[in-house]
Amino acid sequence: MRARALTAALLILATLTGCAQSVDPIERLGRKAAARGHEPAPAPYRRWGLTAPPAAAPAHPARVLPGSPGTGLPPVLDHVPTTDKVVFLTYDDGAERDPRFVDMVRELRLPVSMFLTDSVVGPGYAHFARLRSVGASIQNHTLDHPVLRGLPYAGQRAEICGQQDKLRARFGLRPRLFRPPYGAYDATTRRAAADCGITALVLWRAAMGPDGLAPAHGPRGPHRLRPGDIVAVAPDETTGPVLRERTTRLLRQVQEEGLTVGRLEDYL
Repeated sequence: MRARALTAALLILATLTGCAQSVDPIERLGRKAAARGHEPAPAPYRRWGLTAPPAAAPAHPARVLPGSPGTGLPPVLDHVPTTDKVVFLTYDDGAERDPRFVDMVRELRLPVSMFLTDSVVGPGYAHFARLRSVGASIQNHTLDHPVLRGLPYAGQRAEICGQQDKLRARFGLRPRLFRPPYGAYDATTRRAAADCGITALVLWRAAMGPDGLAPAHGPRGPHRLRPGDIVAVAPDETTGPVLRERTTRLLRQVQEEGLTVGRLEDYL
């Protein structure tokens, strides 16, 4: 009888031990945190106001660069002709330097493109070096942000090539993409850009401002995103939500429309 009782007690102990070991490690951590009076840290996407993490973009997108055959001039585009369900987030000038935006890009793995103007960035290049280190790309937006259209070739070339030289000195790179200030360009702009090593002039189909997403051209009003859209996220901090909040609002719309964010440089 004693032997049977001892065996039964051992079986009960083994069962209880097995149950304790079967608790999920994450659940155990949650229980420990709750016991200490701390809630587990929210997932990164929830921390930035999203209901789901951004979907991954295609791993091997087809490069589609519409050109001008026989001219040798870089194409001008406000969208990428692709059927991939992606849009592209771009940011101009370099006036906004919120370190929390760096955290946002890193935690959400956002493949954003920064078009920088030297006179606007000023002493703030270190901020963009941090952005680049977490996955952002750095592109050209001239030295001094003038309206290029109508300027002589020498002036346009100085603005574009001068910023190429600045970015090479700062980051060791010469960008392939160029955004003309205010979206204004002419044939001379394209020729000067080509001579500076630019392969495409990048405009935008929609802009994210303080009142939401609006089309770059045509009637005013809400803009419905389409695959391949290039979106400019307005940097003006004086007229509404800060840049990271505008980005969150845009990401929500991207997700609602069944899209995700792609890396512009992978397609051009």
